[in-house]
Amino acid sequence: MKIGIALGAGSARGWAHIGVLRALDEAGIRPEIVCGTSSGALVGAVYADDGLDALEEWVKGLSWRSVLSFFDISFSGGFIKGAKLTRFLEENFLEKKIDELPRDYAAVATDFQSGREIWLREGRVAEAVRASIALPGLFTPVEHEGRLLVDGGLVNPVPVSLCRALGADFVIAVDLSSAIVGRYVKKLDDEKRRKQMPNMIEVVAGSINIMQVRASRSRLAGEPADVMIAPRLGHLGMLDYHRGSEAIAEGAETTGDMISQIRRLIADQS
Repeated sequence: MKIGIALGAGSARGWAHIGVLRALDEAGIRPEIVCGTSSGALVGAVYADDGLDALEEWVKGLSWRSVLSFFDISFSGGFIKGAKLTRFLEENFLEKKIDELPRDYAAVATDFQSGREIWLREGRVAEAVRASIALPGLFTPVEHEGRLLVDGGLVNPVPVSLCRALGADFVIAVDLSSAIVGRYVKKLDDEKRRKQMPNMIEVVAGSINIMQVRASRSRLAGEPADVMIAPRLGHLGMLDYHRGSEAIAEGAETTGDMISQIRRLIADQS
């Protein structure tokens, strides 16, 4: 029986995937098929190439200053060009082509012009990841084979369907959208009984959260996974990439609590 894992979108919350994969690996549960959307595409690509140790070490060493160093500002198509980040990732983690990876891997992106879901299953890993993480308003879109691609979380935040298409018999899904809606609405003191107006970034981030939560629920209702892991990361913001240790720990703890259930379900279907 082939086990697949669908790693969901979540911006900085995506570092939780490292903890999830670490806990599964320690329990002897090692997916052969790895699919990811947005930050899940990034972590999934590194895992598919057996590079999780190096990624975890780098993520835990990130500071807010080092995160900012990857921001090459753009005023066309998005706030960040992404060239500096892509170059760093390709040189350190994503240097291969997809068909060279030890595990089956694919990423999800969205065709900006048609709105279609695009499955990236060949070519350079770095290019597939860059397209999948192109969050509207934050990263500029990516030109790929005549298409303009943006974040896959717009259409398929937790790519269970892609895992099934690649041949997975048993799919473990990781949904990072739990408890994130409404986190940007700050209440003032009870006497005033009114809400403080959020800033522009909070409005964009909160709107994307709502969209991804609704898309996740809709897709997962029609394409359910065999196991759902849902770390609670509502306290992390979209750009809190320097708080990777918190996300990794939550991912590992949530998964650790479910190991016996996962083993039982795998045994039942074997």
